[in-house]
Amino acid sequence: MKAARFYGAKDIRVEEIDPPGEPGPGEVLIAPSWCGICGTDLHEYIAGPIVTPAHPHPLTAARLPQVLGHEYSGTVVAVGPDVTHVKEGDRIAGMPLISCMHCYHCVRGDQHLCQTMACTGLSYQWGALADLAMVPGYQLSVLPDDLTMQQGALLEPAAVAVYAVERGRVHAGDTVLIAGLGPIGALAAMAARALGAGQVLAVEPNENRASRAGHFGVDKVLAADDGLTESILKLTGGIGADATIECSGTEAGLNVCVDAVRAKGVVVQAGLHTGRASVDPMAWCLKDLTIEATWAYPTHVWPRVARLVATGRLPVERVVTSEIGVDDVVKDGFDRLVDPNGTETKVLVSPIVS
Repeated sequence: MKAARFYGAKDIRVEEIDPPGEPGPGEVLIAPSWCGICGTDLHEYIAGPIVTPAHPHPLTAARLPQVLGHEYSGTVVAVGPDVTHVKEGDRIAGMPLISCMHCYHCVRGDQHLCQTMACTGLSYQWGALADLAMVPGYQLSVLPDDLTMQQGALLEPAAVAVYAVERGRVHAGDTVLIAGLGPIGALAAMAARALGAGQVLAVEPNENRASRAGHFGVDKVLAADDGLTESILKLTGGIGADATIECSGTEAGLNVCVDAVRAKGVVVQAGLHTGRASVDPMAWCLKDLTIEATWAYPTHVWPRVARLVATGRLPVERVVTSEIGVDDVVKDGFDRLVDPNGTETKVLVSPIVS
């Protein structure tokens, strides 16, 4: 069967591999329909291996080359003997985290903080950028009838965004600032709207992405320059934003969020940094700030996020700028997404589209 496999930095190959066998206990064989390219995938492509395992992973024993793809939807092909919550033919979306279920964090319900956590499509034998994939059954939720397969593939990044906004303690009528309008930032803007934010502002240097901000419920895009703080104060009656969500994974974005938030406000670091950042903790103290940092999402939120999408209050499909086949995943997917002046926000890939 065909699969997109990651070997190392700038080395993704679409090649023929042996398909999975029959599912064992707790396993489900799926045929992926759509899969998103994530910021984590892009980090691997630019500078990996980072989280993809060059040596056998302690939980899954997976190692490079890695079949990519962890933001996925698909159809159940076969189920293991003890899997009862999904059946052959079900339309599903996958929560890709793999946890040991017995470490300190897992037994307390924080499986996303598992001490040996792995992830389908990053540190597991299979990923969704393939004709078939074998996944742990507990990853799968049946898609509501009124959600498309494309929307199903977007539940994973939507869960990241919703979790970040909720950690920002956003209340009805609040002003929220989003730093970075990549996929997570765009989804965070929509999530803030869904949770009742009265004003959503954004900072985004890429003109192509900034031009689509209104599509995501953003009221105004601000320039990240010396006048940013004054602009925020003018738009908030001299107070500042109630919550700021950093989605760019940059030092500049984090410090913009600190400057823009009001005293006793909340700054959420959601974007993943690939290096250290220089910050001014005294500025945090003088404002009596709450600094939150998020990693992924609680693993049980899939049905809740799916319902939010199904209501139309979280129109995740708006972030999609291209839908491509797996054969074009490098030139029309990864290469376009890593272009700092590119036009793409979210690219969905399908093994069944040519």
